[in-house]
Amino acid sequence: MSSLPPNVHISTHPCLQAKLSQLRSASTAARDVKTLINEITLILGTEALASALTSSPGPEDKTPLNFPYQTTTLLPSTISLVPILRSGLSMVDPLSSLLPSPPPIHHLGLFREPSTLLPVEYYNNLPNHLTSPSSSTEKTPDLTIVLDPVIATGGTCAAAIQTLKEWGTKRILVLSILGAKPGVELAANEWPEGTEIWLAGLDTELTERGMLKPGMGDVGDRLFLTIGK
Repeated sequence: MSSLPPNVHISTHPCLQAKLSQLRSASTAARDVKTLINEITLILGTEALASALTSSPGPEDKTPLNFPYQTTTLLPSTISLVPILRSGLSMVDPLSSLLPSPPPIHHLGLFREPSTLLPVEYYNNLPNHLTSPSSSTEKTPDLTIVLDPVIATGGTCAAAIQTLKEWGTKRILVLSILGAKPGVELAANEWPEGTEIWLAGLDTELTERGMLKPGMGDVGDRLFLTIGK
C-alpha cells in the first residue's frame, strides 16, 4: 500500500502469502498453527534481516582440510530479541535460528485493557531498565528485534517501541505476521527514525473489540489452546 509510512515493509513472497492464507483458516489445528508461524517467521525474518544487517570480513580460520579462509561477521554485532508475551514466544526459535550466534532474549509483557484497548505493561525483564542508560553497567544492544505476531490497534507495539527507546537501544526491528493498517501506522510513527516494521500481511479493518478483520483470530489462544477462556 503506497500510503503506508516508509518504515513499513510488507512481504510479497508467494510461499509466505500461501502459508498466511492457511494460518487464517479456522480449521487449522493448533499444531499446524505453531508450524505455520514458525515457517512464516523464517521467511519474513530472512527478508527483514537482509535489510537490517550487513556483513564484514572477520578473522582468518581454517577448514577441516587445513585450508585458510576468511570468516564473515555480522553488523551490528550486538542484537537482542524481545518477544511480546505470550504469542511472541512462538517466533523466538525460528528467528534465533537465522542468526549465527544465539542472541540474548528479553521479555515484555503487555496486554490491552478490554474497555479502553490501551496497553498495560505487566512484565519487563530488560537489563537495567530501571536505571538510566548512562548509569547502566550493561551495554544496550545496537539492534533490538521485537517479535509480536499481530499488530491490531498498535498501542501495544507503540508502547514496546517507547520502552525500548528509553532503554537505550539504537535501532528497533519489529517482526509481525499480520497487522491492521491504522495500528501499523500508529506503531510506525512512534519512533520512525529508529524503527523498521516488517509484516507478512496487512488488513485494513478492526472490529469494535480491536480484532483484525478478517484477521486470524487470537493467535495466543490458538497456540496455547485457551480459546473461550
